[in-house]
Amino acid sequence: MLDWPLLSGPLPLALRISAVAAGAWLAWRFASGPRRGLVKATQCGACLAGSIVVALASGHLARNVLKLYPDRLPVAVYLWAACALFVAALAGFLIAVDGRWRRGVSVAVAGLVVVACCANQVNAVFGAYPTARYALGIPHPDDVELPAVRVGVVAAAPGRSVESVLRSTAVPSTHGKLTSASIPGPVSAFSARPAKIYLPPAYFAASVPRLPVLVLLTGQPGTPQDWIGAGRLVAIMDAFAANHRGLAPVVVIPDPTGSAFADPLCLDSRRGRADTYLSMDVPAWIKRHATVDLRPQAWSVAGASYGGTCALQLATNHPEVYPTFLDIAGSAEPTLGDHGRTVAEAFGGDEKAFARVNPLELLRTRSFVGSSGAIVVGASDADSRGDAKRVAEAAKSAGMDSHLSELPGAHDWWLFSAALAHELPFLARKIGLID
Repeated sequence: MLDWPLLSGPLPLALRISAVAAGAWLAWRFASGPRRGLVKATQCGACLAGSIVVALASGHLARNVLKLYPDRLPVAVYLWAACALFVAALAGFLIAVDGRWRRGVSVAVAGLVVVACCANQVNAVFGAYPTARYALGIPHPDDVELPAVRVGVVAAAPGRSVESVLRSTAVPSTHGKLTSASIPGPVSAFSARPAKIYLPPAYFAASVPRLPVLVLLTGQPGTPQDWIGAGRLVAIMDAFAANHRGLAPVVVIPDPTGSAFADPLCLDSRRGRADTYLSMDVPAWIKRHATVDLRPQAWSVAGASYGGTCALQLATNHPEVYPTFLDIAGSAEPTLGDHGRTVAEAFGGDEKAFARVNPLELLRTRSFVGSSGAIVVGASDADSRGDAKRVAEAAKSAGMDSHLSELPGAHDWWLFSAALAHELPFLARKIGLID
């Protein structure tokens, strides 16, 4: 049951049908009560108004007061949240005025069905949890333990792709493997959650050159597991490998935030040393523990939303580490919601300190002739489209081999996973995996 699909198939359809039936029954129970029509209308209106106010206030509190995330929520999220709150209030009212426990249980169950349906509709807006397993935070067990580094394996010769020298090598499987690892922060002192690692089929071949690396970053709020579930990473990489002799990058998904709702802005600042962790600690660990190409030109970084901004930051602040990047629906600069608050909270109001690490400023003042980048944004993502165009123009002006792609979709996991699949061939060519 943990692996039943929540976003397609019979389960979400059955949940919607059940919710409609449960909601209609609750409405009938309320309408058939002994109270007068005007009283019922007043009570119903009060529940509805209160639900809308609570939904809007909760969104404001989470984003602007507690600062749990910088992005604006879609209107559909507020509508479904208000619907859930309204039904919960209506069910609570019916239980309170009836007093009979058996009917109270029936009303509570009906209310829970509707609330569960509303929650899954919010899930469908973002495409965040494809199954109950991921919604409950219960990941699949790792496929394998991380294999030891193989001694004597060399990278493909300069100027040749891995695919060009793998013509006669047999790949033992058509599917890659997942594993996990705790990547410490000896330099940064950054406290990170365990990383997820995808090893392509060719990684297990008897004779294969060292493979290029993709460091993949999740959004905020988020976890490394998000790219496995919502991002469909394994399916995307396996499909690519099936068309390229089992080849795909070694994908490492480190933790860029430290906890689900933390926001270190992918910087070294008052909020933590996430930049040092991702630019020094993570690459050093990968090179020690995985059989990968050690040359900088074989390394890339990518991410979505916060992770997209972070990928841009790493590529502009550390082009010697990550000369290739993919920015999916990121912001033009690190942000806590607005520029003033970001500079004040991260740098104590020091605009010059912020400018020294701001991607747009770096692209304006430096040359990035040896770097490559892809910027992707959803056609319906009004908040990110302007930033994407600014980044693309600045990257071109800085001499970067870059392009902007606009795909159907909004600021959600449907778009993020489609963007990764769309730009994977570009990344693979730039890091020397394929011709």
